[in-house]
Amino acid sequence: MAGILDQMNARRAPLSFAEGEALPTLDCDLEAIARTQVSVPADSTRKLSENARKIWEIARELEGQNGLLHLNALLIAHLRKRGQPAHTAALFLRLWTEHSDLLLAEMDLRWKVSSLTTFGDHGTTLAQRSTGLAMSTLFGAMKLYESERLYSGREADRPYTLDGRASGPLPLEMNAFALQDGGLDANLIGRLWDEAGSDPVIRPLAHDMLQKLIDDPRTVFHRLHRLRARKLRRGDETEDDTEIEKGVTLPVRGLAAKTPTWGVVCTTNAPLLEVARFVAYHLEIGAKHVYIYLDAPDQDVSALLSDHPQVTLTVCDAAYWKKNGKNRPDAHQLRQTFNATQALKRAHEHVHWLGHIDTDEFILSSRKLTTVLKSVPKDLAGVRLYPAEALAVGTVGQLPKHFKLRTTGDGVPPSAVTEVYPTFGSYVRGGFLSHLAGKVFARTGQGNLRLAIHRLRIKGEDVLNVMPLEDVFVGHLHASDWDSFLEKLDFRQTKGSYRVKSDDALKNIGHLLRYLREEEGEDGLRLFFSEVCEDSPELRARLKQHGLLLSPKFDPDGAVERVFGLTMSG
Repeated sequence: MAGILDQMNARRAPLSFAEGEALPTLDCDLEAIARTQVSVPADSTRKLSENARKIWEIARELEGQNGLLHLNALLIAHLRKRGQPAHTAALFLRLWTEHSDLLLAEMDLRWKVSSLTTFGDHGTTLAQRSTGLAMSTLFGAMKLYESERLYSGREADRPYTLDGRASGPLPLEMNAFALQDGGLDANLIGRLWDEAGSDPVIRPLAHDMLQKLIDDPRTVFHRLHRLRARKLRRGDETEDDTEIEKGVTLPVRGLAAKTPTWGVVCTTNAPLLEVARFVAYHLEIGAKHVYIYLDAPDQDVSALLSDHPQVTLTVCDAAYWKKNGKNRPDAHQLRQTFNATQALKRAHEHVHWLGHIDTDEFILSSRKLTTVLKSVPKDLAGVRLYPAEALAVGTVGQLPKHFKLRTTGDGVPPSAVTEVYPTFGSYVRGGFLSHLAGKVFARTGQGNLRLAIHRLRIKGEDVLNVMPLEDVFVGHLHASDWDSFLEKLDFRQTKGSYRVKSDDALKNIGHLLRYLREEEGEDGLRLFFSEVCEDSPELRARLKQHGLLLSPKFDPDGAVERVFGLTMSG
């Protein structure tokens, strides 16, 4: 501590004056100074004294600005030292008492913070000193932690992810801020606001700075606000819980089409064959248009799709993100949502309904989707398709014949999950490795909607007037064979559907797969895969017993041949 104090005091010697040189007097004409603009003195003057040097340095910084800003800065420079002319603090306070409006309108944030610090050191009232010291400490701490945060590589307006939270203790044994229910952020700002409000001199400056603090999207307060919103969404509407209670009912524009058309959008980095299957299958079952966003350039996919009249192909390269005024989001989920939302904005040119799905997802319906959509009530903004997860086959690239439905559906008893999956059912909600929420089709032309991965949103809230479609599913080839499951395991455990979240229950698939992998290796994973994922007569029988087996007509390879004229060998 002695060293800290020595360092702090090393540059606090008073600023010297040359003979005949002085600060403006306490009763100086501030109105006259307010009518002047700052000009830089001759370079030779800065050698006359420490005061003259400071006048010259401040003038270089504030050249062309109002003269009162220069006076304020010069008074602060003197008041930071151990000694100064006797009237310096009084002149500083007079300046803020009589001309706060001008100072606030024209002064930059750095000098406003310096002014607050000066109130903390030289205020004449308790409120001036306490507010000044508290706000100086707040902004100083912000500068330290925001500067360190630069080394994280994340811009100041980008909050961290909920799933990246470390588990170690805070310094000084402090309890961590309670993201969902904590009031420290509001109390900190609110108390400062109230404290400053009791003093008419410091109030304009302090309130101006606090308002800027809460308005700036790059502060920790804004980042915590966004994290809190994510936390609440995760708590109230987890990925596999589709009963939404909070949100808005969106008034639907226009008349429902007599013969509605539909399309799909996806963002993908899948190989050519998987993209071709996705596009051909959906075109063949009735999609009028398909929007494909390539997460990275792929010449083969571009060659196949770029000229197809029913496909809009967008390559998401650096030029694409620059054109949209965004840095490429690190999380693939954010890229998917952004692209789907971009497609939704223009999809009314092609279709009446647009669904956001992935290239390993396929619409499964015994009736034409156009026919089903025709019966959707006119006041609904969207529809939800619940998932059907493919039963895994034995060979990479081979397509499944059977799908399973979720055990959390209506009319399915709670015991079904452990009856169908006796060893691992209690760890696998709904009996699925992946999402239970399904995917959403949005009615196009309804304004500035956000088509997220499992949600339709507007202005940060869920759209409530969305209903599930009966007997129409999103067939998900999530773990279509053992080799693919192993190949994707690392990614899914770190960034995808198997990642362990900080608020997860202990009995969940993320914890289970991590335990099996670490403790039992491939044998444990294989045992899990065989019971929960693998197509077998025994599993099909257990699913069928509970009405959870789906065996649709499903031939994407045939669709590739019929739509693109390509054989699977060519």
